[in-house]
Amino acid sequence: MKIKKDDIVLIISGKYRGKTGKILKSFPKKNQILVEGINLRKKHQKPKKSGEKGQIIEILVPLNVSNAQLICPKCKKAVRIGYRIEGGKKYRICKKCDKALV
Repeated sequence: MKIKKDDIVLIISGKYRGKTGKILKSFPKKNQILVEGINLRKKHQKPKKSGEKGQIIEILVPLNVSNAQLICPKCKKAVRIGYRIEGGKKYRICKKCDKALV
């Protein structure tokens, strides 16, 4: 998976198309990511104690990584990611401006 935690991504398909957000968590085995403020669902929660009221809470649901595209911090555009090996270290690079992503 080329997208990692704390990257800023643009959602390119679905209900939240065109919105941007920060990745809070990634699930590489499932090929999914959790993005801040994106893909919210409402969950009805039962009361836990007697006399307490039930409530509706909003939870974040993971979305597929193919629905998001990284935003380059240098050129501020949605880009594809490449890799470059220099001095025995592997770096992610922006395909548009050809700069290393930190």
